[in-house]
Amino acid sequence: MKYVKIISILVTFNLLYGQTTEEIMKENKEKLTDIQHYVTQSCGTEPAFDNEYWDNKEQGIYVDIVSGKALFSSIHKYDSNSGWPSFYQPIDKEDLAFKQDYELILPRTEVKGKDSDSHLGHVFNDGPNPTGLRYCINSASLKFVSLADMEKEGYSQYLSLFN
Repeated sequence: MKYVKIISILVTFNLLYGQTTEEIMKENKEKLTDIQHYVTQSCGTEPAFDNEYWDNKEQGIYVDIVSGKALFSSIHKYDSNSGWPSFYQPIDKEDLAFKQDYELILPRTEVKGKDSDSHLGHVFNDGPNPTGLRYCINSASLKFVSLADMEKEGYSQYLSLFN
C-alpha cells in the first residue's frame, strides 16, 4: 500500500510539475529493497518457496513494483508447485515485454514490465488451460493490492475483473 501511495503522489507531481515518467521510475528504483533491486534491475531470481506471494490466496491485483502498472490478477493465479507466483495470463499482454533469455542451457522467454523495463520473471508453455502458459513471476518484482484496497489505491478500473 505504502509503495502504491508513493507512486500516486509521484504521478500527481508529474502532472503538476512536468516530471518525466523516466524520472519518476528512476526515483522509484532508488526506493527498492535490495532483493527488489536485484530481481528487477539485475534480472535476478528470488528463492523458490521463500518469497512474499508464492502462496498468497487473497483476491486482488499484482502491480509492477517500479511503475505501479497493474499486470496480473489473482483470478488468473494458480499453484504451479514451482515456489513462485504463477499466472496463466496477464491482465493485458500489451503491458509486458518479452525477450529471449539464454542464461541457462535451454532458451527461455523473459517477461519484463513494458513501462518500467524491469525483469519480472519468465513465461513457459507448461501452464493450464485456457492459455497453456505459465507466467512464473518473482514476488520481489510485484506489489499486491488487495480487492478491498483497489479503489483506495487508485485501481478501481480493475474491480470489474472480480464480478
